[in-house]
Amino acid sequence: MRTDQTESATTKQSVSKSAQSQISESQNDETVKSISISQDKYVYQTLDAATKTVYDEVLNAILKQSTEITVSTLDKDVLDNAYNAVMADYGGLFWVSGYVYTEYSKDNALTTLTFSPKYTMNSEQRKSTQQQIDTKAEEILSGISISDNDYDKAKYVYKTLIELADYVPNAADSQNIISVFINKQTVCQGYACATQYLLNLLGIKSAIISGQANNQTHAWNLVYLDGQYYYMDTTWGNSTFTDSKSQASKFVNYNYLNITSQELLRTHTISSKFTLPDCVATDDNYFLKEGLYYVDWYPKEIGNLYKNAWEDGQKDISVKFADSGLYNKAMEYFIKNQHLVDYCSKLKTFYYMEDKQQNILTINFY
Repeated sequence: MRTDQTESATTKQSVSKSAQSQISESQNDETVKSISISQDKYVYQTLDAATKTVYDEVLNAILKQSTEITVSTLDKDVLDNAYNAVMADYGGLFWVSGYVYTEYSKDNALTTLTFSPKYTMNSEQRKSTQQQIDTKAEEILSGISISDNDYDKAKYVYKTLIELADYVPNAADSQNIISVFINKQTVCQGYACATQYLLNLLGIKSAIISGQANNQTHAWNLVYLDGQYYYMDTTWGNSTFTDSKSQASKFVNYNYLNITSQELLRTHTISSKFTLPDCVATDDNYFLKEGLYYVDWYPKEIGNLYKNAWEDGQKDISVKFADSGLYNKAMEYFIKNQHLVDYCSKLKTFYYMEDKQQNILTINFY
């Protein structure tokens, strides 16, 4: 017999109440065959039949907090893909932090592959933590209804999580939703997990995407709104992350709320192995939805947007332009030539933030 053990890639996520309730009856019965509760999950739907079976086994083991199970594959890559798929579909598995696998051989032939999740707490600690998370999630979601439209749900979750939790490198439990809902300090993985978790509770299909941005590992979300796919990066919606040198206090930057694949790939690289859609829809993009997108040069109309925001007491306003030519005109007219003060009476000090990749100009008022 030969035994090998390896640690998985570090990803972490969660399970919705509905998933937990469906598995609760079998939590103390290790002989119960794994059931599938993930037919509506995005990543699960992209898998082949064999990987779906292992996915179900992995998820059931984590939910039951099993110490070791035998999986129905001898291929450790299939196991790894299944595990990462589970973690992409479920943003609330805060009690697991990876896994080890063990290979058993007889006469130099591989006979068995087992899966052992790595847990960060026991079942009682998990239950107590889940109660705290449930309380906070219920409080957060009291401000939105499951009957509201998809765009409003996505915008609400994006805005609320940014206002709730600060981006803090090396924050405790930063790879899971504890960091967001309890500690209120997190990094990209925590934001992405919490985004998926709340959207799931609101009936919005989403998945956690892994990759790179700014030459660092990163995580964000794929979301399904009104029958179309978009990308959402809650971390990059935190202005103190995207512009750490800013003199302005933290505000919600909507540049990465419901964007296309083309827009995302200007700044992000995807490493997730599962199949992803080409996100081309713009109907639920923040700037189009809010009337803040310009395909022609209308300086008076744009100036009045800034004026109304200033007079209404808004702290910031962003406007998106269809191309770099329009964006450069806006920069020259409102910033370089200082015509912003022509529209914003008595404005003495302001801060502006450039997003040249997305052609977005943000003004912060003091």
